[in-house]
Amino acid sequence: MEAEKTACVHGGSAIRFHKQFMGAQDKPGDLVQGTLDMLVLKTLARGAMHGYAITEFIQETSGNVLRVEEGALYPALHRLELRGLLASEWGLSDNNRRAKYYRLTAAGRKQLAAETERWSRLTLAIALIMDTV
Repeated sequence: MEAEKTACVHGGSAIRFHKQFMGAQDKPGDLVQGTLDMLVLKTLARGAMHGYAITEFIQETSGNVLRVEEGALYPALHRLELRGLLASEWGLSDNNRRAKYYRLTAAGRKQLAAETERWSRLTLAIALIMDTV
């Protein structure tokens, strides 16, 4: 089932893997902290997007493994904007609806570079441990 293959991006800045996906119980310990902001910044490195487009890009690009919940995305966008990492302006979506478009600022690009470096170090360290016998 598709829901069994989906991870859920929620809770401010975390990814929680769906219990069927990981074969584990759904509990707060199943969180990878700090990933939502990084994924949003990386997505907006492609150009300005409205919230729904950000959600769709992350879900489609991850092969439907990651799903960003609306209740987590908009607070994250607001938080990133308050930190000066994003700027926004109102515009019309492809279906002529009013939508707020977000884009990276120079500070956002700098933050993305730093988070990308940290993520690379973290995933390499985890891979080294996981590859041991």
